[in-house]
Amino acid sequence: MIYENLHKIYQLYSICSGIEINSKKVKIGSIFIAFKGKNFDGNQFADEAISNGAILAIVDNKKYALRKKIIVVDNTLHFLHELAMYHRYRLLHIPIIAITGSNGKTTTKELTTAILAKKYKNVHCTKNNFNNHIGIPLTILSMSIKTQISVIEIGANHEKEIEKMCSIINPDYGYITNFGKAHLEGFKNIEGIIRSKLELYDFLKKNKKMVFINGDDPIQLLNSMGMRRHIFSGKKKKSDINVKYIWEKNSIKSILYIKNIKIISSLIGNYNLYNIASAITIGMYFKVPLKKIKEAMEEYIPKNYRSQILIKNNVKIIIDCYNANPTSMIEALSSFNERQGTKIIILGDMLELGSFSNNEHEKIISFIKKSDINIAFLIGDIFFNTKSSYWKIRKFINKKNFVEWIKKHPIQKTDYILVKGSRKIALESLIGLI
Repeated sequence: MIYENLHKIYQLYSICSGIEINSKKVKIGSIFIAFKGKNFDGNQFADEAISNGAILAIVDNKKYALRKKIIVVDNTLHFLHELAMYHRYRLLHIPIIAITGSNGKTTTKELTTAILAKKYKNVHCTKNNFNNHIGIPLTILSMSIKTQISVIEIGANHEKEIEKMCSIINPDYGYITNFGKAHLEGFKNIEGIIRSKLELYDFLKKNKKMVFINGDDPIQLLNSMGMRRHIFSGKKKKSDINVKYIWEKNSIKSILYIKNIKIISSLIGNYNLYNIASAITIGMYFKVPLKKIKEAMEEYIPKNYRSQILIKNNVKIIIDCYNANPTSMIEALSSFNERQGTKIIILGDMLELGSFSNNEHEKIISFIKKSDINIAFLIGDIFFNTKSSYWKIRKFINKKNFVEWIKKHPIQKTDYILVKGSRKIALESLIGLI
C-alpha cells in the first residue's frame, strides 16, 4: 500500500532528528511511530511523544489522534516499511550487502564492516540486533546520503520474511552464512530453513545482483548455479579466493592464510573461520588492500557475548551466550571438546524450537556423555525436564537455583569454561560467580 501522504511525511523525515518507536526515548525533532505489542499499545503514547519533542507521531488508531501533529495510517508497520522503501529508492546508488544465515550472521556483518571501514569513510551497518521486520526498516532509514556502502543483517523466524525484507533493503550483494537448526518452531523443519534463507538468492537472481559463496558448502554452490557469484573456498582451487584454514585444536585464536598472508583473529572456535573468510572475501571484492584487511581482522575484538574470551585466575572463560540453537551449540561444543585440559560447560536452554525442543536438548546431552568435557551444568526448564542423565551432568530448573548451588560449591581449578545459551536466558549474568 502506498500512503497518500507518504511524500509529505518523508519531507519531514528528511529534516527530523530520527525515528523513534519508544515514546520515552523521543528526542527533540524526531518522529514517533506507534506499534502494538502483546502487552502494550504504542498508540496511547503518541500524545506523550509530542510533548517530549517529537515533530510528528504516526498512529493506526484514530482514537489517539488528539493533535494536529498526530497522523493516522491504516497500519503503522506497513507504513514504516513503505517509508523505508521510499528512502531506499532515493538512495539506490548506495551499494548494500545483505547477510543472513542460521549462525554467524552478526559476527560476519561486524567483520565485513570493520574491513570495509579501512577503505570507506562512511560505512553504514545494522546496529545491535535490529535485524527483524521492525529493525531492518529502521536501519534503512538511518542510512544517510553520505553513506558509501552498507552492510545489512537479516534475521528470520518464518518463511517469506527474508523475501519481504529484501523488498525493503533492495540489496546489491548477498551472503548466506549457513543453513542450521535455528527457529525450528517457525520453520517446522530444516527444509523450511533452507527455503527461507534461499529467498535471498531468489531476490538477487531475479534482479541480476551478485552473491558471495562459501565454496565448501554444497547447498550454497548448488543453489547459486546460474547466478553472478564470487566464491571463496579452502578446497576448490578454481575459486575466486583460495583460503588455507588452520584448524588448531587448542588455540584461542583463529588463523587462516590468503595469498600467503597469515591472518590471526581473536575470534575463538574453528566454526568462526568461515565467518572470517567470507568477510575477507567481500573486502577483497571491494578492493580493500589485503594489508588493510589483515589489520582490520587482527584489531577486531569480539563483544556482545559472542566468542568472547575472559581470562580469570588463569581460567579461560569462553563467553558465547548471545544466542544458541542446535547447530551453533554442537559447533561450539565440538570445538570446545577438542581443547586439551579440564573443561567445564554452563549451558542454557535453546529456545524457539517448538516440537523439536525436547529431542534437540536430548541430543546435546548425548554429545556431552560421549565427550571429554569434565562437568556440565545445564540451566533452564527444558534441560531440567529431559529424561537423560549422567554422572558429570547437573541440571538446574533456573539460574536462581544454579546461583544458590554454585555459591555453596565453587568451581574448582579448571582450564576452560564455556558459557552458552539462548539470549533470553542471559547467562552472562553468571560470569562474576565463576
